Amino acid sequence: MSSPSIVQSTESSHAMPTTPGPPQPIADGRAPITLGRLAAIARGEEVESVVHAAVDKEEHVLQAENFNLWYGQKRALYNINMHVPRNQVTALIGPSGCGKSTFLRSVNRLNDLIGSVRVTGDIKLNGDSTYGRTVDVIELRKRMGMVFQKSNPFPMSVFENVVYPLRIDGERNRQVLEEVCEHSLRGAALWDEVKDRLHESGLNLSGGQQQRLCIARAIAAEPEVLLMDEPCSALDPIATGKIEDLIQELRGNYSLLMVTHNMQQASRTSDYCAFMYLGRLIEYGPTTELFTKPLLKETEDYITGRFG
Repeated sequence: MSSPSIVQSTESSHAMPTTPGPPQPIADGRAPITLGRLAAIARGEEVESVVHAAVDKEEHVLQAENFNLWYGQKRALYNINMHVPRNQVTALIGPSGCGKSTFLRSVNRLNDLIGSVRVTGDIKLNGDSTYGRTVDVIELRKRMGMVFQKSNPFPMSVFENVVYPLRIDGERNRQVLEEVCEHSLRGAALWDEVKDRLHESGLNLSGGQQQRLCIARAIAAEPEVLLMDEPCSALDPIATGKIEDLIQELRGNYSLLMVTHNMQQASRTSDYCAFMYLGRLIEYGPTTELFTKPLLKETEDYITGRFG
C-alpha cells in the first residue's frame, strides 16, 4: 500500500525481505485476515516498522533509537525506533505480551531492577541519554512521573502523598508545599473532593480517588514525561471515565505515554498511537489515522478485534 504520509524505518537496509504468507481463512465467512507481516515476525524474520510522516513533524520529548531488550536469553524488544511527541498523549496498544509495558518501564529504567535484563540502543529524554554510563538513575526517575495499573498511595495523609516528591528533594517551606499540593490536586481533578480531608490517610479514598491521588503525586514534581501503565484497568466505569477526562485535561501541559488494552480508550484519549506485536513496533501514527485508515492491514485487523 503506498501513501505520501508513510515513512518506513527502524530496520537496517540489509534486513531480510518478507513475503506475505497466504491469507488465513475464517470460519464465520468474513474476509481473510492478511497476516503475512505478523507471520514473518513469528518466524523470526526482520520487518520494517511503518511510521506515519506526521510523527516526525512534531517536537519530541522521548526518542527511542534502535532499542533492544532481553530478559536473560529471551529477547523482548526488537530495534524500537519511536519518537514521542511533546505535550500530547501517545498510547501503546497490542496483544498481551507484545512488549508495551516492557518498553514503558524501559523509559524510566524500572527494568533495571530485574537482574537478568540486558539492553542495547538508547532512549533519550529531551536529548539526554537515559542509558549512558554516567547517568544517575535516581535523578533520571525524578524527571518522570509513573502511574501504575493498581493505585499505590503511600500510608500517609493525602497532603503528604502529594508533596512527597518535594520532601525527598529537601523542600521544607510550608507555603511552597501547600501551593504545590493544591495545584497538583486541582491538576488531577481531585481538589474539590479532598480539600477538607488533606490530613486523612490517602488509603481512605476510593479506588478512583486513589488513582487520581497518585497522578497528583506524579505531576507535583512537574515531570518532563508522565508514564501510565494501564491506569484504568483496576477501576470501575465511572472512575475510568474520570481518569480519561483527566488525561484530556493534562494534554497540552504534560507529555503522556500510556499503555492500554482498551481500544476505545486509546481512540478517545490519545493523539498518537503505536501498535506493537511480539516486541516490534508495527505501525505508529496519529490515532485518528490508525483507527480510520491504517496503512497496514494487520493494524486494521487488530484494532477491529479480528485477532489478539
